[in-house]
Amino acid sequence: MSETSNAGDPHTRVRCSVRVLSCVLALALPGVAPARADDPPAATGSAEVGAQRIKTAGCTTCHGRDGLSRLAEAPNLAGQVQGYLASALQAYHSGERKNEIMNTVAGPLSDEDIANLAAYYSSIKVSVTPPPRP
Repeated sequence: MSETSNAGDPHTRVRCSVRVLSCVLALALPGVAPARADDPPAATGSAEVGAQRIKTAGCTTCHGRDGLSRLAEAPNLAGQVQGYLASALQAYHSGERKNEIMNTVAGPLSDEDIANLAAYYSSIKVSVTPPPRP
């Protein structure tokens, strides 16, 4: 049976939608690429060391010790994916990603600091309650 004969099947539509979404995201996010076999493993970091480092790195001023933002323009970091946090911090550190405050804060961080901070904020458990249905 050909794939076109299943065009009305909801599973076929979902698979097709996922493929299209993957392609769109790959084109829209040029700095984000899927991991390859020859990529180095992501730094694991230590949440415990990161918990100590946030005290001197300046993170808590905007993002809070608990990862919940104190400022409308600063995102919550609690429970965020560790790899994303590490990549974002590395991009601010290198200047690839521009934000005056974050470039200043991330500039002096070592790779180890970045891994530890990402491990700390990603280790915070977040609970989500969906709104009641109408």
